Amino acid sequence: MIEIKDLHKSYKMGSNTLHVLKGINFNVKEGELVAIMGSSGSGKSTLLNILGMLDVADSGEYRLDGIHIKNLNETKAANYRNKFLGFIFQSFNLINYKTALENVALPLYYQRVGRKERQEKALKYLEHVGLKEWSHHLPSELSGGQKQRVAIARAMVAEPKVLLADELTGALDSTTSYEVMGLIQKINDQGNTILVVTHEDDIAHMCKRIVYLRDGVIVEDKEIEQVRASEYVQ
Repeated sequence: MIEIKDLHKSYKMGSNTLHVLKGINFNVKEGELVAIMGSSGSGKSTLLNILGMLDVADSGEYRLDGIHIKNLNETKAANYRNKFLGFIFQSFNLINYKTALENVALPLYYQRVGRKERQEKALKYLEHVGLKEWSHHLPSELSGGQKQRVAIARAMVAEPKVLLADELTGALDSTTSYEVMGLIQKINDQGNTILVVTHEDDIAHMCKRIVYLRDGVIVEDKEIEQVRASEYVQ
């Protein structure tokens, strides 16, 4: 599903160059649930941004579902993002003046799906995350956990091949974090490929594999015994 070979990324910092990713080799098979861990500055967010086609590597190879991701113009990159990827962010990134239903339907609008079908699919995915009754509420009327559930429904509504989650529990308390991870595990149980960037050890152990980054290189990559979130949620 994802193949990364000898990936390098640097940023110019004034007169200096910061080498953030230093030859990353990394594969993800369809249906995996992978945590990417590392301290601040280890390169995990840069890696996720490249996987999400929000940034471009300096060198190396990136294949997504067999397609070589290279030298894409913004239109083509946007089309691939819409087709292949769903994003979940720590800060939810919901549009404040749109209802939960309208927020979830947004990716389908960009795919030029008709209004009736957009609404039907958005409602279906809100039901999946347990928020059907909240469909006409604005983000300001929702709790942090509910906002993240709306964000997950929005990421899933276009039925992407891969979900990319960047610190998706970072703004949530422990109980709500475990509830959200329970939802992520259920989505993965249905066969979805999910990558979770996190600095929280308990969240990482709710995945099936942990990749550790340090100073721009992978220092450990191991499959683990998955902890089910339901063990924490009463």
